Amino acid sequence: MKFSESWLRTFVDPACVGDEFAHLLTMAGLEVEQEETVAPFFDRVVVGQVLAVDKHPGADRLSVCRVDVGSGEALQIVCGAPNVVAGIKVPCALPGAELPGGFRIAVSKVRSVESFGMLCSAKELAIADDAAGLLVLAADAVVGDDIRAHLDLDDRLLTLKLTPNRADCLSLEGLAREVSALTGTPARFTEVDDVEVTIAAARAVVLDAPDACPRYCGRVIAGVNARAVTPAWMRRRLERSGIRPISALVDITNYVMLELGQPLHAFDNTRLQGAIHARMARPAEKILLLNEQTLELQADVLVIADDHLPLAMAGVMGGEDSGITLATTDVFLEAAFFSPPAIAGRARRYCFVSDASHRFERGVDFGGTRRALERATRLLIDICGGQAGPVSEALARLPDRPPVRLRPARVARVLGLAFTTERIGEIFSRLHLPFGRDGDDFIVTPPTYRFDIEIEEDLIEEIARLHGYENIPAPAPRALMSMLPQTEEARPLPRARQMLVDCGYQEVVNFAFVDESWEADFSANDQPIRLANPIASQMSVMRSTLIGGLIANVATNLKRRQIRVRVFETGRCFVRDPLGGPVAGFRQPWRLTALAYGSALPEQWGNLARNVDFFDVKGDLEMLLAPLTARFETALHPALHPGRSARLLVDGRAIGFVGELHPQWQQKYDLPLAPVLFELDLDAVLVASLPHYAEVSRQPPVIRDVAIVVDHELELQKLVDGMTANRPAIVRHISLFDVYAGRGVEAGKKSLAFRIMMQDTQKTLLEVEVDAAMQQLTAYLQDAFAAQLRV
Repeated sequence: MKFSESWLRTFVDPACVGDEFAHLLTMAGLEVEQEETVAPFFDRVVVGQVLAVDKHPGADRLSVCRVDVGSGEALQIVCGAPNVVAGIKVPCALPGAELPGGFRIAVSKVRSVESFGMLCSAKELAIADDAAGLLVLAADAVVGDDIRAHLDLDDRLLTLKLTPNRADCLSLEGLAREVSALTGTPARFTEVDDVEVTIAAARAVVLDAPDACPRYCGRVIAGVNARAVTPAWMRRRLERSGIRPISALVDITNYVMLELGQPLHAFDNTRLQGAIHARMARPAEKILLLNEQTLELQADVLVIADDHLPLAMAGVMGGEDSGITLATTDVFLEAAFFSPPAIAGRARRYCFVSDASHRFERGVDFGGTRRALERATRLLIDICGGQAGPVSEALARLPDRPPVRLRPARVARVLGLAFTTERIGEIFSRLHLPFGRDGDDFIVTPPTYRFDIEIEEDLIEEIARLHGYENIPAPAPRALMSMLPQTEEARPLPRARQMLVDCGYQEVVNFAFVDESWEADFSANDQPIRLANPIASQMSVMRSTLIGGLIANVATNLKRRQIRVRVFETGRCFVRDPLGGPVAGFRQPWRLTALAYGSALPEQWGNLARNVDFFDVKGDLEMLLAPLTARFETALHPALHPGRSARLLVDGRAIGFVGELHPQWQQKYDLPLAPVLFELDLDAVLVASLPHYAEVSRQPPVIRDVAIVVDHELELQKLVDGMTANRPAIVRHISLFDVYAGRGVEAGKKSLAFRIMMQDTQKTLLEVEVDAAMQQLTAYLQDAFAAQLRV
């Protein structure tokens, strides 16, 4: 809601100004999102009247003007504007004036003719983009007056970020009512009298959908002049409220909407046939709207129609076929109340919004419908002429306004502050909330313009707002607290996060709502959990994996030339599960996902540059899980490279995957390199095994190496598992340190070299014991895997 502060002050003029006024509104729940002035700084610009215009002797496109600026002596000013003529009043910058942009006016010669100032266009004053000619002022402008005061250019424009429940503040009168309550300053509301009926012309109104449209008022106004000029004061107020003036008839309806909060619509009465109907759309019915968009209406869309055709989407936008033009002479003026559920979401369904739908779907004052019609009629006749017919009104059951009980004891409990009954009554009176008393309790009947007051807590909120949120004490909470147990078998989540940070990763937080294509690409999920009301089309489903968000983070960083990225995220995923969870039919597991992209190390001179690979991330993963030992098994994952990915198992339980991004998705998401990532069940990361005592040997270890040749397809993990399970007692550790395939090794084979560390806690190992252990291991490898010793 954008409005002019000077317009608001014609209704209520509190003592607070500037930032103090904006702070007052914000602290009352009407957040001031933006403040701006109508015009930037400039000075010494006054109202001037052109007395005479002569041709410049040295230039065809220049004129020499004599201008009265109220100083008693006319100034000679050279001007190149095409619309300069004798008699008009225009802004005149005097010598020494400073215009927007730091441009200073001085006495100068223009083609040998002295010029003592400058006649200004709206663009030169930075109040409009029109630079086609001088800004022509009203004929009643007083010569010599400061132009800032004449055009009210020191006015401030405020934009409010209203919450959906405060539809009553979508008008100047509503804001004035609120400011009056906040400051105690009396408000002056627009006086509206019934317009005299001078013709009998009328059009019947029928409510075919009374639940959706319980009140409809309309009247015929004949003999109007659609070409009448909108008054400058009305144009100015509309423009400063963010609405572009169009024509007098349209401008009047927009003005009343801003002033009183009631959207109106004007039809060309000569293009209507029969009665006016408020009904639901018929099957496959179409309408051409004023925005030149043709819509096929669904059955739940409310329309305003005559006996033959739909005329408008009710509460949203009028139709082109019945719209007013500059040739219109007879108008049918509409003011109605449409039920918010009947309007909500209809405009967004067809991918547009309107000022009318924004108000109707939040709730419009159904008690002021006829008052707004009378106000618009009076303005229309005063500006465009014409004669008014009687008001045709159809009325069904309007919304109930059930009284709400407020208990002062409940107020004290919720706000932590006791209010006297006198203070509560004063607040309700300032808010114009009618109330009665039942003992100490207040029985409040919400006004017709307050759709947000339904329960006791709504009234408590009103008391808090008027008292001032900043005036409610916020003492520190007091409670008995005891330290919760923390066993060594559990790892705190902050510790797991810090371990990844220590490895160079940065934590991110992404939306749980994702693009449907992400689910298909990274989870092979063709039946994602869809949102009933997504906040955006690309955020329409719930994620079942965190991978998509991290890929998007990498893409965003690459666009900003950040070519080395390490990110991780912990968060909930959402999957269908018949066994259910907190929500029936759905499970919400916690996951931890990390991704590395770009070079393995930051750019430096001490190491050769290389890109991060599977084993770099595998090392980070093993560090994160330690002291748990993970097994890696070849497995397929829809997001990962089929030959460079693995499943993780801890104690036989699958806890996640690690691998490179699939080349198909690397290409689709425009990534020059393949990221390496892992995704784990978070509960597996938060488990830590208790340490076990083991005697430290004082005896020297014996280290032997063995190289074997095996089939190329044999998995290393099977070898390591077998050797570990069948190792002699003195063998403490087995590790792979070399892999070779090529010259000297048979095709289809590979050479694996292992380092065997042997040690006894009680004595030094003898050579015969070491040889026996090595023979036992090599015999096992030959029998179990057909391995051949490489010499």
